[in-house]
Amino acid sequence: MIFLKSSASRFQHLTYGKHFCSRHTLSSRGRFFLSNSTKIHAYQTNNTTKSWEGTSTQGSNTKLFCGGKFKDSSATSWSDVHNPATQELLTRVPNSTVKELDEIVDNAEQAYKKWKDSSILSRQQILLRLLNQLNLLVHRFQDLLKSNLDEIAKSIVLEQGKTFADAKGDVHRGIQVVEEACALPRLLMGDKLEVSKDMDTQTRKASLGVTAAICPFNFPAMIPLWSILSVACGNSLIIKPSERDPGASMIIAELAAMAGFPTGVLSVAHGTVDIVNYICDNPKIKAISFVGSDHAGKHIYDRAGKTGKRVQANLGAKNHCVIMPDASRNLTLNSVVGAAFGAAGQRCMALSVAITVGESSEWVNELVERAQKLKLGQGFDPDAEIGPVISREAKKKIVSLIGSAEREGGQILLDGRNAKVEGYPDGNWVGPTIILGGPGMECYEKEIFGPVLTVINVATLDEAIQLINKNRYGNGTAIFTRDGAVARHFEKNVEAGQIGVNVPVPVPLPMFAWSGNKGSVLGGHSLYGKLGIEFWTQNKTTTSLWQSIDAAGREATVSMPTPR
Repeated sequence: MIFLKSSASRFQHLTYGKHFCSRHTLSSRGRFFLSNSTKIHAYQTNNTTKSWEGTSTQGSNTKLFCGGKFKDSSATSWSDVHNPATQELLTRVPNSTVKELDEIVDNAEQAYKKWKDSSILSRQQILLRLLNQLNLLVHRFQDLLKSNLDEIAKSIVLEQGKTFADAKGDVHRGIQVVEEACALPRLLMGDKLEVSKDMDTQTRKASLGVTAAICPFNFPAMIPLWSILSVACGNSLIIKPSERDPGASMIIAELAAMAGFPTGVLSVAHGTVDIVNYICDNPKIKAISFVGSDHAGKHIYDRAGKTGKRVQANLGAKNHCVIMPDASRNLTLNSVVGAAFGAAGQRCMALSVAITVGESSEWVNELVERAQKLKLGQGFDPDAEIGPVISREAKKKIVSLIGSAEREGGQILLDGRNAKVEGYPDGNWVGPTIILGGPGMECYEKEIFGPVLTVINVATLDEAIQLINKNRYGNGTAIFTRDGAVARHFEKNVEAGQIGVNVPVPVPLPMFAWSGNKGSVLGGHSLYGKLGIEFWTQNKTTTSLWQSIDAAGREATVSMPTPR
């Protein structure tokens, strides 16, 4: 069983087209052993092996990072961070005061004046030192990141709830973008052409100034690390991590200081709506990168745009996959289960809709069986495959949307609303859930952001493509097939930006650009890759005339000068 060794399943017959399906509802009949729970909680809290200056797992306050130093906030309003598996208080996050924010921005502005004139090679060396910090105190930001990868991942497990393996993947995908940013000489290379005799035109990429990254809770390391590209481009950067899990950003800031980032080039501010509005309104901040919900992203895009800021806002998603009858059955089912339920469905590229074409609808029973075998657990349990969702509020929303499917005529083939994990009675548990539904239903139209997969059956590939293109989002999609012509037809006609062919979560590597489309993005720029460089820089084009005659050697003449 997924959730408890001592659990029971109830089966209610449902029909899926002409094919038989069973409804699986998992409910607990197990006993919770408080003594074991207490031991595990202590293990979790003490599982970070290093002491980090800016963050805490013992209930004390998270600090600001300003002017290269960690500082206590004088905030009067705070947000509590709880372990999603236990509800244990880990830290308190300040809603930074206006005075504190002014100081952070002023420091960032002063730092930018020097940093923008630093050579590309010197910036490259600092990034390399950071990367070294992310593995074992060696010499280079690249090495710093790699050497401390596990430490950042442990913070993510405690604050966000991911499994340890998934948390390490979060950090690793962030490191990849920092590694690509180390190729600065190539990435920032401009263009030059002799357009006429003695006349050259040159375009180069110049930095913007003070920039900001407003980061989501679901990737507390990856998105802040992606934003380091701004620093590589010669800007100063203010990171505003999610108030739900700031620990990873604080560790990254400390590693950046160890790597030699100049004072003020990287800062960390904390808070909620008021702090976001401050970032939007402050004229010294020239660009904002945002990843998060539709509501927040549209607000930031509109408000910051009124002040002339450059904004990239990455919003919601409803990622569909198409299962063709000729697909590899084992690969497809494992891929769909992993992409739909990994990270408890809290990924912007999670599969939330599976479209079966024709006879592939017969695979749904087996899809349910494989999803049912996934094990829920706290992130440090080596057998756990799915952790809790981020908060009680998130669980309540997910459970409500699952319930709406029942009211609207959907069939719940696998029900995870009553999931339990032994020893963790207070965890935000939602088990894998599979719903037979369709367009118009609330569970289909809304982004659920939980371990919920809606299954729809259609007769043809073109029907599947039409269904995908009618959806307002365009983040990602995938098709499973052995037919290259079918895959090519799908790729050419589907409107989503990131397309997988037998790949369920087609997040591009950093040498390519993030490609969210339609309602999944505002601003038209990318998080990384060539289009990311375009976002964090501005072009300057210079046309110069240096007449060759000025360089020609001429003999002195004593005759009367006569202009000709």
